[in-house]
Amino acid sequence: MDDFTLGVEEEYQVVDPATRELRSDAQRVLARAAKQVGDQVTGEFYLSQVEIGTPVCQTLAEVRREVIRLRRAAAGAAAAEGCLIGAAGTHPFSHWAEQELTPKTRYGTIVDQYQQLAREEVIFGNHVHVGIGSREAAIQIMNRARLWLAPILALAANSPFWLGIDSGYASFGREMWRRWPMAGVPPVFSSRADYEEFIQLLMETRTIAEPTKLYWDIRPSERFETLEFRVTDVCLSVDEAVLVAGLTRALARTCHLQAQREEPIPRVRTELVVAANWRAARYGIDAELLDIEAAGSVPAKTLIERFVSVVRPALDEQGDWEEVSSLLSATLARGNGANRQRKAFARRQNLEDVVDLLIRETSAA
Repeated sequence: MDDFTLGVEEEYQVVDPATRELRSDAQRVLARAAKQVGDQVTGEFYLSQVEIGTPVCQTLAEVRREVIRLRRAAAGAAAAEGCLIGAAGTHPFSHWAEQELTPKTRYGTIVDQYQQLAREEVIFGNHVHVGIGSREAAIQIMNRARLWLAPILALAANSPFWLGIDSGYASFGREMWRRWPMAGVPPVFSSRADYEEFIQLLMETRTIAEPTKLYWDIRPSERFETLEFRVTDVCLSVDEAVLVAGLTRALARTCHLQAQREEPIPRVRTELVVAANWRAARYGIDAELLDIEAAGSVPAKTLIERFVSVVRPALDEQGDWEEVSSLLSATLARGNGANRQRKAFARRQNLEDVVDLLIRETSAA
């Protein structure tokens, strides 16, 4: 695989058009979608979830085209089966206890092992794969990129509501995910060999059964020659999905160049990185975030601007600057997904209006 290609995975909600509740009809939706796009639309943990995965993309224009194509395929298949599709990190009011597990052995095994953590895990994420041909380079990129995930998380935050209430978080879904063992910020590794040794230790101690059970915010893919970024909610709009993909690739490229120049990795305690990501999930783009290198609080927009200045050379090199800067300005002006969900609710204090927003923006593709 070429370096710094892109692939995007998005997880969607299957929604009942009458009640606006989640609906466990994914298998029928998938069967219909397969006729059009094959296995690029797949199932997930619960039968109220479907996932799309783009092919390998070279440019952001390709990412946009493929996400639009697959959103349309998923929405069209759902409509044909009397369902709707929405993109948000959590459903505003459907209860986890009413969801049906997808009948696959591996999902049952996860529930057996993790119990209530797994049962409550009705969340929907966005994963960006960045092509990295060298396994050693992937580790060195991960070591550095882990420090800069908070701005991306804040921009993509899209899960303020949970079980019928405002959670107080911009991205409550990501905080739910961080409860899991082996989730959150990855450690720093001296080399790929150091990483492999750690994986072996985890398996020998039966902490994980296989490397795919690492749930870090960034992890080397076991299936592809990619580094997988898993830190955000599924994006509400196509524009935000493209923005996240562009910023993620630029971050990976920037970290790769830093490693090539043998620049030292900033010495930052992992607890501070965790705190920075928590604050991004809590407040999104509406308050002060943690600048971990300066060890202080700054307005979210200030931290985002500093992050963009760090990755700007990579954006220029990839030809992505104009697209990303335009999308970033639009997101900061109109608000992220969490902001827009709360605005939809505020009009009539009705969470069904929020679901309608999710469906409308997802289907706008």
